[in-house]
Amino acid sequence: MIQTPSKTITLEEFLKLPETKPASEYIDGQIIQKPMPQGKHSTIQGELTAALNAILKPKKIARAFPELRCTFGGSSTVPDVSVFLWERLPRDENGEIANTFLIAPDWTIEILSPEQRHTKVTKNILHSLNYNTQMGWLIDPDESAVIIYQPNQQIELFDEPEAMLPVPSFASEVKLTIKNVFDWLLE
Repeated sequence: MIQTPSKTITLEEFLKLPETKPASEYIDGQIIQKPMPQGKHSTIQGELTAALNAILKPKKIARAFPELRCTFGGSSTVPDVSVFLWERLPRDENGEIANTFLIAPDWTIEILSPEQRHTKVTKNILHSLNYNTQMGWLIDPDESAVIIYQPNQQIELFDEPEAMLPVPSFASEVKLTIKNVFDWLLE
C-alpha cells in the first residue's frame, strides 16, 4: 500500500513520523506500508531468525534481527530478517545494541506475502546489494522457492526439496535445504 503524502517528504521527515504497524518503508521518496504478516510468513520469519541466531550468535559471528529498520542510501526499509556481522553491529555509548541502524545488513532476507509484489521486494534487495550487502534471499512460501541474489552474479532460484541454500561466506556453518525451510510450515 502506497501512502502518498500531500507534499513531498524527505527521508529525515519520514524518520520523525510515528512508526506504523505493519511497518512503513521510505523508498524513492514514497512511503510504502508493508503488508500485515500472515501465518506462513510469520512462521518462516520466526524459525529462520532463531535458526540463524542459534548458529551465528554464540560464536559472535553475526546476529539476525526480525523486522529491523535499516536506513541507508536514501531509503529506510524493514527487511523481514536482517543479519549483521558481529563487528558491524551498531552500538550505543554503553556498548549495547543501538536503536538506530544506519547501515545495510550483511544479509537481507525477505519473505513474500500473498498481496506483496515481487518487484517491490526485489528492488529492496537490489538496493541493499548496492550498499555492500553480501547476499539477499527472497522466500516465496506459495511456490516453496527461494531466490538468491548476490552482487554481480546471476539470480538463482532454488525449489528442489534437497537443494542446499547458499549463504554468505560468514555463515558457512548454516546448512539449510528448501525442505528444512518449508517443513517449518508443517510443525
